[in-house]
Amino acid sequence: MSILIQVAYLISSILFILGIKKLGKTKSAREGNVYSAVGMLIAIAATLYTVNILSFVEIFVCILIGGAIGLYVSKKVEMTKIPEMVALFNGFGGLASFAVALSDYFLKTQAMETYPDSVNSISIIVSVLIGGVTFTGSMIAYLKLDGKISGSPITFKGQHPINLILLIAFIIAGVLAYLNPGNPVFMIALIVISLLLGVLTVIPIGGADMPVVISLLNSYSGMAACATGFILNNNVLIVAGSLVGASGIILTQIMCKAMNRSLTNVLLGGFGQTVSGPAADGPQIVVKEIGVEETAMLFDSASSVLVVPGYGMAVAQAQHVIRELMEQCEKRNIDFKFAIHPVAGRMPGHMNVLLAEANISYDKLIEMEAINDEFPNTDLVFVVGANDVVNPAARTNPQSPIFGMPILNADKAKTVIVSKRSMGKGYAGIENELFGYPNCLMLFGDAKQTITKVVSEMKEM
Repeated sequence: MSILIQVAYLISSILFILGIKKLGKTKSAREGNVYSAVGMLIAIAATLYTVNILSFVEIFVCILIGGAIGLYVSKKVEMTKIPEMVALFNGFGGLASFAVALSDYFLKTQAMETYPDSVNSISIIVSVLIGGVTFTGSMIAYLKLDGKISGSPITFKGQHPINLILLIAFIIAGVLAYLNPGNPVFMIALIVISLLLGVLTVIPIGGADMPVVISLLNSYSGMAACATGFILNNNVLIVAGSLVGASGIILTQIMCKAMNRSLTNVLLGGFGQTVSGPAADGPQIVVKEIGVEETAMLFDSASSVLVVPGYGMAVAQAQHVIRELMEQCEKRNIDFKFAIHPVAGRMPGHMNVLLAEANISYDKLIEMEAINDEFPNTDLVFVVGANDVVNPAARTNPQSPIFGMPILNADKAKTVIVSKRSMGKGYAGIENELFGYPNCLMLFGDAKQTITKVVSEMKEM
């Protein structure tokens, strides 16, 4: 039976790997989710067979409660709130590892009066550090994203030295806890320091700059799970945690490049602070406004259209009416596609899922590297709720805080129409030079309402 359990864990690990591989492409993402879910089901079933502490009834009740909560949240949450939900999931993942490590430590040292071996002790200390940082850091990220606390960076003098001192203090306390496993004082010190570090490393980060932070915290939750696998001597947990940790770090690095950020800055905190003053604001921009009727006429006369979606589109819930716009264009044999920036929205893949929800084919969602060369030959680019990802200052202004950030080349199209509520700035806190370009027109108003009017005008043509 022990061999069968290990075989089940091996099958689960293979399914996890295949699932992550398929998640790398939008067409196979759903299949990847199924593979991963089946792998997790097998892993849970195999683990339950080996559990002796809880009865199957108790475990089944826990599964029912957890499943009911998950089902309720998944049905209730709006697409615009997915980043907040992911932040919560990361936090609870870190909390689970944190709790398992502590329960194992106190069970062995206080209740059973035995000392964990070297591997177990180190795993507990690592799991407490990563799990604690992940939990409190994710909670701060959630509160910022959800607007429950200010999304502005919270900084104070000596912030980085204090974080460094806390990290050194954790290492010292960790060594003492390792050498004195029967003394709970050192473990309590580790708990307090890890929870405090999670808060202090995330509060300097702006609420609108959470995509990288969420990816990094997701990686942390995986590493915490991996450490917990060593504590429980569970191979499949080690594999699954390693996969999440590694993929999260890779995704974080990709997003750092997409936002022209340094991974070191993310790890040290202070990421995403907005810039003010002349270098950030730049010259006064004069914009040209366009109405609904003129917009409909431009769409009607175009032969090719590229839509650049952003978080503003998600907030306005305009994805369904954009699908209607696409249908009207395709009736006129107009080539209609979407250009997706890696950090469009507030987390990776946010725009893809949002548009897919509106029954827009994945074939029409083109990533930045594949679509950028098409902009110069495009008649009309329609920017909906996006800002910094189409700001030419990233290419032209060395003084700009986003200089060097890869952007969509929307400014190179023949005509650009930008749908925005107002002239509000993006996450970088700077003006968008594109808005003042000769080929750029501004369509002000709620995206859903204005695009609905554009579609109505096209239907009457």
